[in-house]
Amino acid sequence: MEAASLSGVLSYNKRSGASLRNDDDRFSRSIPRCSRRYIASVSRESSEGSNDKPSSKALIISSCDSNTQNHGLLKGPNLSGGPNQKRNLNVQANCVVGVCTFPENVVESHYVHAAEEKLGVLLLNLGGPETINDVQPFLYNLFADPDIIRLPRLFKFLQRPLAKLISVLRAPKSKEGYAAIGGGSPLRKITVEQAAALRMALEAKNVRANVYVGMRYWYPFTEEAIEQIKQDRITKLVVLPLYPQFSISTTGSSIRVLQGMFREDAYLSTLPVSVILSWYQRQGYIRSMADLIEKELGRFAKPEEVMIFFSAHGVPVSYVKDAGDPYKDQMEECIDLIMQELKARGVGNGHTLAYQSRVGPVQWLKPYTDEVLVEIGQKGVKSLLAIPISFVSEHIETLEEIDMEYKHLALESGIENWGRVPALGCTSSFITDLADAVVEALPSAKALSSSRENAEEAEFDPVRYLARMFFGSILAFILLMAPKVVLALRNHLI
Repeated sequence: MEAASLSGVLSYNKRSGASLRNDDDRFSRSIPRCSRRYIASVSRESSEGSNDKPSSKALIISSCDSNTQNHGLLKGPNLSGGPNQKRNLNVQANCVVGVCTFPENVVESHYVHAAEEKLGVLLLNLGGPETINDVQPFLYNLFADPDIIRLPRLFKFLQRPLAKLISVLRAPKSKEGYAAIGGGSPLRKITVEQAAALRMALEAKNVRANVYVGMRYWYPFTEEAIEQIKQDRITKLVVLPLYPQFSISTTGSSIRVLQGMFREDAYLSTLPVSVILSWYQRQGYIRSMADLIEKELGRFAKPEEVMIFFSAHGVPVSYVKDAGDPYKDQMEECIDLIMQELKARGVGNGHTLAYQSRVGPVQWLKPYTDEVLVEIGQKGVKSLLAIPISFVSEHIETLEEIDMEYKHLALESGIENWGRVPALGCTSSFITDLADAVVEALPSAKALSSSRENAEEAEFDPVRYLARMFFGSILAFILLMAPKVVLALRNHLI
């Protein structure tokens, strides 16, 4: 697990690709998988989405009344107060590359004398349209994110018009997909259930916390969750993205929004925050995945002949090569760890990894899931177990893309026996491990830096600015009108 203070996230994302990859390697080497782990730093800048429906109340799973101050939560030695200061805890901390490991007895001792603290846990997820009518505005929010469509700096002002065009063009096909799984995404419902389960798991560890849900592209938006956190006067926050591996386009995007909000708010800028950047290496997660795989293998007539097929959400190659996204390396390491766990249990099946959900003409991480399925079938593989490795909740990319599109393609390609491992959801061992991750992250919480400098700001060039605005306005007008033209043509042809 990588736990980071929010203040370091921005600098993490702005570094060169090579620097970011090197840092990630140091993270991996310096964090023992079976010990308490604590780290420091990652972030981004705020984007605006389309809010075309009335704001819904932010979701919060509370362990007590929001006015109650008696939250028993973990405290670091530097946060101890009152009678607790009289205790000589003899703390020794070993810090390497921002990673601090504390003796386990110290961690356990800090559950007491913490009545003045109010702990919050913010679960971050993608979000999804809950009705067919939500699909197009959801897609707009998605493509308006500069971490999803990365435009050159000169053309950043075209982000929204381009997002509008793409969302209108893609909406009909996407609506068909959501219609096929019941008319909307189940992601919100599942994430709320995970939040409730996490709160209970924390309570079992004598850690009382409010657990909030913040979605990136649909309700309840991250901004709504943060407003509720402010109203509840949370005094320490752990941010837990529900993405096992870090990517610029998932965890990075959500943290960038948080960074912007925290910098602009006096209360938030002083709130101690710890961000768990990735947790694909955690033994609890690895074992939970191995449990599900082993269970599904047992459903086949000949389990030993089944090909284990990991399908991960893809990202453009440029994210990895140019921006230094560690996603590919973390994904490959994650799968190696799962296969090592399975091998230790006597499971020696062959396996492969492919990437799904590519969009647009740019090159995405290879190999592609659809192409690999055809190749596997042609090679004579008859039994296949698909594993959605990027996802911990069921949504359209598991329920429609894998269960329908890829299953149909696999059977057409000669595979006779198809199985699919369900997403982790509220699996008890998984939720317990998330609770452990939250507890372990608490000592690394730090207040956000008050600095508001923007490293990307350049010197103002009035000639360049006017030229850009003139030609850009023309292009923006064309892009804004394009969806209306497309709809008019479609209606005319129909």
